[in-house]
Amino acid sequence: MAQQLSRSLFPELPAYPERMIQFGAGNFMRAFVDWQLQQMNRQGLFQGSAVVVQPTPGGQADAINRQDGLYTVLQNGIFQGQTVNSREIVSCVTRVINPYQQFDDFLALAEDDSLEFITSNTTEAGIAYDARDEAGDRPPLSFPGKLTALLFRRFALGKKGFVIIPCELVDRNGEQLKQLVQRYAREWQLGEAFMAWLDAENTFCCSLVDRIVPGYPRGEAESLERELGYKDDLMVASEPYLLWVIEGPSWLPERLPLDRAGLNVLFTGDMTPYRERKVHLLNGPHTAMVPLGLLAGLETVEDVMKDDGFSGFVRDLMEKEIAPMLDLPQADVLAYAKDIRERFSNPFIRHELASISLNSISKFNARLLPILRKYAGAKGELPPLLTLSFAALLLSYRGDRVPRKDVPGAIAAFDEAWSRPDTFAETILGNESLWGENLSLIPGLVPAVEERIRQLEQSGSRAALQQLV
Repeated sequence: MAQQLSRSLFPELPAYPERMIQFGAGNFMRAFVDWQLQQMNRQGLFQGSAVVVQPTPGGQADAINRQDGLYTVLQNGIFQGQTVNSREIVSCVTRVINPYQQFDDFLALAEDDSLEFITSNTTEAGIAYDARDEAGDRPPLSFPGKLTALLFRRFALGKKGFVIIPCELVDRNGEQLKQLVQRYAREWQLGEAFMAWLDAENTFCCSLVDRIVPGYPRGEAESLERELGYKDDLMVASEPYLLWVIEGPSWLPERLPLDRAGLNVLFTGDMTPYRERKVHLLNGPHTAMVPLGLLAGLETVEDVMKDDGFSGFVRDLMEKEIAPMLDLPQADVLAYAKDIRERFSNPFIRHELASISLNSISKFNARLLPILRKYAGAKGELPPLLTLSFAALLLSYRGDRVPRKDVPGAIAAFDEAWSRPDTFAETILGNESLWGENLSLIPGLVPAVEERIRQLEQSGSRAALQQLV
């Protein structure tokens, strides 16, 4: 049996000082941010590592620490006309701190002057206010609450601030995160001097990330173990393509030279056009296909793209309902949409629909609800494909057909609404805490959702799609 991956197996791997604090140890961050740090280190441009903070009580801290922070990134796919099939051990993660068990170690990060960057990916639901958070909590429950506690300790020590680059797919993520930190600072009465230090000494950047990361390759784990010669419980598969758009000051590329490492990283003064294109045309179809695919028994994005009916749904949704709602040159948008469908069809990547379904409600809010609202306003009617997908999402959250992976509050709201099936659509669409507004006020949405749910229950998602595509 192969030995577990650790530094004892590869003592020659370099070790660098910690320069980045990273909230989140999930597959995406390890195959995106940490992999890019690795590329800079290989070229002598950064020479730094990331110390990871586990943002929730349940996480992979023990597994990552057991492997000394090492894991393998598997890149598979077609990139610039060439087949890519690479394996690389990433060695720029030093450790994972679980603040629920190691709160003092977490706060001690504020003492290290070499730490200058903070990144995060706590899902779309992570950049949010939690009224239960209090100043003396060890730790606060929310990610912004934890960040506030860390920043306040940094301030109290009289040290410089951080460059903070969140990667959550939330519009203006850096600005929203800063506003939440400021809110906690006010409510916790941390003082005007701290508020001034937040502004003067810290740089909150908005950013946009793009890389398809399916995660752990379950079906290939045994064969990969034989190929690699070691056991890696944390290996993560990703496509070769990546894009990171960072909106920040002009001096940032010099301090974080991602672009000089040959990475597809764009430093810009305005990331809005990149965000709208990517969030709605890549992430949107991902979210839209999940409930329909799961209800039909499909398992992966590749399954969706190999199925004529479902791939037609993805194509028509992108070209007929999403693209026309984007204020960008349509020729460019449609070319981008075609490239996205080719990435979705990558035969080397097993991207499970169940993994994409995590926190689908907040994802729908960010990725598809603006399109639905804009389409209804512009055309005076509901987008048929998007409405069907929305109905499938609501049906899937009944919990009796596919597993629900969401925050407890969202699941509780659906349980309450589904306890009265006759009024379910009006109740759930009127829940402003879920959607940020009363969706039942959108003309025709309640009866349309009710009709689509009936159709999905009676004939299934495949038959429902055949009527529309």
